[in-house]
Amino acid sequence: MIQPPSSLLVLRLSALGDIIHTLPAVRLLRDALPDTRLGWVVEAPYRELIEIVAPVDEVFTVATKRWRREPLLASTRSAIAGARRDLARFAEGQTSVDFQGLIKSALMGSLSGASVRYGFAAPVIRERLASLFINRPLNVNPGIHIVEINSSLARAVTGSNGETPHVDLTDFCSFSRVISQRFPEGGIVLNPGAGQSGKMWPSERFAQLARLIRRELGAVPMVVWGPGEKTLAERICLEGDAVLAPETNLRELAFLLRQARLVVSGDSGPLHLAAALGTKVLGLYGPTSVARNGPWGQPGHCVESPGNSKLMDSIRVEIVFQKIKELLN
Repeated sequence: MIQPPSSLLVLRLSALGDIIHTLPAVRLLRDALPDTRLGWVVEAPYRELIEIVAPVDEVFTVATKRWRREPLLASTRSAIAGARRDLARFAEGQTSVDFQGLIKSALMGSLSGASVRYGFAAPVIRERLASLFINRPLNVNPGIHIVEINSSLARAVTGSNGETPHVDLTDFCSFSRVISQRFPEGGIVLNPGAGQSGKMWPSERFAQLARLIRRELGAVPMVVWGPGEKTLAERICLEGDAVLAPETNLRELAFLLRQARLVVSGDSGPLHLAAALGTKVLGLYGPTSVARNGPWGQPGHCVESPGNSKLMDSIRVEIVFQKIKELLN
C-alpha cells in the first residue's frame, strides 16, 4: 500500500471463532493506518462484539443466510439494496480486505465499490471462485496459525511489521446475576456443541467425562449450550450428573466463560472465546488442524484424535480426563 486510503472495509462475516481470530489483524490495521476510517462487514449476531471490541469506526451488518434462503422476497431485495448503498457510501473507490476467502465475503467487497480489493492468494483462499472478486491477491504462509495468517495479510496490506497484538475482550463480558448465582463449585465448563457435527465429541463421552470430574475431582461441571443445543446439553446433564447452564446471549456466555476455571470443548466459537478471555481451555480436535485452529495462546492445551483417523469418537474419555488433571495442577 503506497498511499493510505481514506477508508478501508474489513470483510469477515462469520463465525464467532473466526471473528475472534481476525481481531488481532484488525488491530494491526488500526495501528498502521491511524488516519484511515475502518469499517467491518459482519453477520448480525456478531455486531455487538465488533462494536465493543474491534477498533473500527463503523459496523455493517448483513444476513446472508436469510438472503440465500429467501432470495425472491421483496424484503430481501430491499435489504440487499440497502446494504449495498451503505457499503458504497463508506468504501466506493477505496479499499477492502477479505479475511474470509469465501464468495460471499469477496462479493461484499465488490458490491461496496472498493477499487482496491485485497485478499488471500492460493492456496490460502478457501473458495477459489472468490478470487474473481479480489484484484490484489496476497501470498501468506498457509502453514501457520490462522491468527498469524490473518495478521500476515494485514501486514502485507499495510507494509507494516508489527507483532501480532493481544486484543482485550474484557469489556464484552456482561455481568449476569443469574449466571453468577448458579455457577457451580469447581468452575469446569463443558461445551458439547460446534458449528459442524464432525467437530462434536459424542454426547455420551461428555456424560462419562462429567461423571469422572464429579467423582474424582469433586467438581460439578456446567454444560453450556447455544441455539438448538439445549436438548443435547440436557441429555449430558441427566446422564453425567452435571448442571445445565442458563440460557445466555453472547455477552452473558462470555461472562460465564471468563469465570470458569477450565473450559472443555471441541473446535468451536465458545472454545476460542474462552481462550481470548484468558480462561484456561482444553480443545478436543479431530477433523481440524491444531496447528492452524488450536486455541490461540494456549499451545498444548488440546487432545487430538489418534493417528490419522480425524474422528472425534476416537478420542478416549480417559485421555481427556488425564489432560484435565494436568491442566488443573
